[in-house]
Amino acid sequence: MSSVRRWGALVLLGGLLATGCASSDPAPATSTTAVAGASDSLVITVRIAAGVVSPADVRLEARVGQPIEIVVDSDTDDELHVHATPDRTFPIIPGAGQRFRFTVDVPGRVEIELHHARRTVATLLVRG
Repeated sequence: MSSVRRWGALVLLGGLLATGCASSDPAPATSTTAVAGASDSLVITVRIAAGVVSPADVRLEARVGQPIEIVVDSDTDDELHVHATPDRTFPIIPGAGQRFRFTVDVPGRVEIELHHARRTVATLLVRG
C-alpha cells in the first residue's frame, strides 16, 4: 500500500473511531486498532468484555495475499469465523493477546464474525 493510501486509511479509521465515540450509545468505551504495520500486515484488535464486542463491523480494505492478524482479548469462549475462500475458524478462549494470522486469496467482501456473540467484528474489502 502506498504511503499516501496508508495515511488516508489511518485518517479515515481515526474519523470512524471518533464518530463512534461521539454516539449516544451508553456502552463503555473500548480500544480498537486496525493499522498497517511495518510488515504491511493489517492488524485488527478485538475486545470481548462483559458481553460487549469491539469493534462492531468496522469496514477495512486489504489486498489479496496481505497478512491479516487479529489480536483478541476476551473474557469468554467464542469462535472467530472468517468468511473467505477458504473459510477459516479460530477458537477463542478467555485471555489476552490471542493472535490469529491469515491471508485472503480471493478478492471480494470478507466478513469476520464471532459465532457465539453473533456479532460482525469487521468487513474487509479485499482487492486483487
